[in-house]
Amino acid sequence: MPSSTHTRMTDSLGNSVTLHDPASAAALNDFVEGFIACEARAVNVLNAGADTSPIVQASCAALHMFAESADAPRNARPFIDQALAHAHQASEREQRFVAAVAAWVDGDLPGAIALHEEQARLHPRDLASLKLGQYHLFNRGDSPGMLRLALQAVPAAADVPYLHGMLAFGWEQCHLLDHAEASARHAIALCHKEPWAHHALAHVMLTQGRIREGTDFMASVSDTWTGLNSFMVTHNWWHQALFLLEQDRHAEVLALYDAQVWGVVKEYTQDQINAVSLLARLELAGVGVGPRWSDVADHLALRLSDHVLPFLDLQYLYGLARAGRTEAARTLLHNIEAHAATRTEAHERAVWQQVCVPAAHGLLAHAQGDWATAVQQLGIALPRLIEIGGSHAQRDLFHQIWMDALQRNGQWVAVQNVLQPMANAQLESMRLARQVGVVNGVLGLPVEQRSPL
Repeated sequence: MPSSTHTRMTDSLGNSVTLHDPASAAALNDFVEGFIACEARAVNVLNAGADTSPIVQASCAALHMFAESADAPRNARPFIDQALAHAHQASEREQRFVAAVAAWVDGDLPGAIALHEEQARLHPRDLASLKLGQYHLFNRGDSPGMLRLALQAVPAAADVPYLHGMLAFGWEQCHLLDHAEASARHAIALCHKEPWAHHALAHVMLTQGRIREGTDFMASVSDTWTGLNSFMVTHNWWHQALFLLEQDRHAEVLALYDAQVWGVVKEYTQDQINAVSLLARLELAGVGVGPRWSDVADHLALRLSDHVLPFLDLQYLYGLARAGRTEAARTLLHNIEAHAATRTEAHERAVWQQVCVPAAHGLLAHAQGDWATAVQQLGIALPRLIEIGGSHAQRDLFHQIWMDALQRNGQWVAVQNVLQPMANAQLESMRLARQVGVVNGVLGLPVEQRSPL
């Protein structure tokens, strides 16, 4: 129970909080609200770091973990240790949140997920816990788990627009696109500035081939992308760039890359992989990117021993290789293999060894022009790629690289068999239509002319 030196209050979502310093309430609410709204003010809780209240300390620890860097657990450790030392003074809900963050810092993601799932059942308005649970499930490729977690909170938190954004993304990652669109539009109706719902709707429209509509929609809401964390603002512009890329609007894509996608927080993992992915897609579409790889690679070169998530490591490796940093890319590949060999948790071991390692070999082979090895190694990884985390749209990069390797290896029949169904489902994609034209030309098939958008 709280001691007499602590004050029992409620946060902005109505959850009970136990604070040593009542003045910390504003900073804690900035974390709760900022985290679920993807806003930069979430970091304001660090200003309350002198408050030993467990919920404040655990929130600070979580922020450090979101750096997704090799030193993140070390930076988070003093905060989570402080939270654990004082956890007996907090409520049962706060103790569970502390325990979940502690499990994350310790690398026990199954334990963290189980605690977030329990929290969603017992305290469904603890949406910061819910979003954190979704984050872990996303990184393990468990989209049904993401959706179940969000559905748990609907009866208690249907008034909160950000819950519907979380729901929308869960529905979309489970391929239930009509539900995803309905949830996203409901979130936006409740709060026009709901960037995660904008993001979910962009996924739906891209998947359904609604390229022009997606472009117009993202442009119509982009003026609300203010005060967001760097991931959310760069990633939504990244999605807009994907719509433009499908329309062969290459100069606009490069302009978006320079102005919005790369350069907000160059040190941040998510900004780095947005950059790698967009540059790679541009090159796969036949667009020269000039010297842009070099600046990204300068930052990737610091991540050779990170191994926070296989999804991140693979893009670091490919970016380094595309930039011509062959020695760094080979070092990262060696480090990935060594890391994979030491994994003990069953899911983590399987993902690193059976999916990440062959994918890493395939990506390095592609960057170095060894098309046969790229086809073989990526072919091993692709059927299980969901296990490394990331979204459908993000993982499509690896599929595009494999397709490029097939084509460059002269496997035109295989390319036609994969590419044509994709083009059939994406009637507005000039990029795919152009690629089909090349393949059919080589195979002596009729080349359809598709009108520009």
